[in-house]
Amino acid sequence: MRKHYLDNIRWGTVVIVVLYHVVYMYNAEGIIGVVGKITKLKVQYYDVFQYIVYPWFMELLFLVSGISARYSLEKHTHKEFLRGRTRRLLVPCTVGLVCFQFLQGYVNVSLGGLFERNPNLPLPAKLFISVLSGIGVLWYIQLLWVFSLLLVLIRNVEKDRLWSIVGKAGLTVLVSLTVPVWCAAQVLNTPIILVYRLGLYFFVFLLGYYVFSHDEVIEVLKQWFLPLLFVAAALGAAFCICFFGQNYADAPVNRSALFTSYGWFACLAILGGAAKYADISNGFTEWMRLRSFGLYLFHYLGISAVGLFVAKPGLLPAPAIYLLSLAAGFGSGYLLGAVISKLPFFRWAVMGIGNGDEKGSR
Repeated sequence: MRKHYLDNIRWGTVVIVVLYHVVYMYNAEGIIGVVGKITKLKVQYYDVFQYIVYPWFMELLFLVSGISARYSLEKHTHKEFLRGRTRRLLVPCTVGLVCFQFLQGYVNVSLGGLFERNPNLPLPAKLFISVLSGIGVLWYIQLLWVFSLLLVLIRNVEKDRLWSIVGKAGLTVLVSLTVPVWCAAQVLNTPIILVYRLGLYFFVFLLGYYVFSHDEVIEVLKQWFLPLLFVAAALGAAFCICFFGQNYADAPVNRSALFTSYGWFACLAILGGAAKYADISNGFTEWMRLRSFGLYLFHYLGISAVGLFVAKPGLLPAPAIYLLSLAAGFGSGYLLGAVISKLPFFRWAVMGIGNGDEKGSR
């Protein structure tokens, strides 16, 4: 039976990612690579939205991806699993970079002013830089493909015995995982490109596969949802109070115990709450599910294009730019997803859609 709450977590989190990127594009906290502050406010208090969601939303996606990997491997062989993951994940972030996402790369580099500072760069160099910079949001599916490959290697060694052992994890164990999650957040963090937190994301991916794919564990989270939500809210408030105005995406903030504990309790609470109250399917949730991958792939192009061509030259007042960026994020995500999912070759190259796939679904 399909776990509808996982679908709803996935598309709901993608919607939050879009909202986050709109606020992030014009943040006043000095996060580089974007337009930055466009208001005359002394303090942009609404920037706190970034601090509320950043410690958990991508962690949650990797956790859900680990759970989904378990369910997929129950129905497919290792070879079938890797073949599907390669088409759906690796192809879009390799072939798709050259076929389409270099456009995102051009916008990203232009926002940073690289081409303006180097007007004599030859066209081949500009294209090469644009392709490399086009990775953008594709980092998530890059890592997910690598993690899927490593998972198969691990399964070949331990023969899935560990999965049977950890299925009886209770609340004490789940809460105690806060410590190893913090430890994982300290290792394999790449410099400069801060989103590649290999230690943290691979660990929670494995936790999704080995621990949270058990119905018994999800039942524990459902039972303790309200206390978990209360703790997550308290930790989130403390995190925002302590670190608002600082760079939440870099060390030491993103490796602090408050960052990781808030992120972990938020993941536990959301999993439990979604399983308890959002394990539903209707016309709206199905529509969102089928289009969430396209929204994730293409939303940032619309937001960053508004940032480059409208916000950076100051063509509109700040409130109008925020609204236009929001509309462009959802508009580009849904429109490009709908168009590209119908185009021969591009539907495979850019979105990893095969002949037997549901339209745009992941």
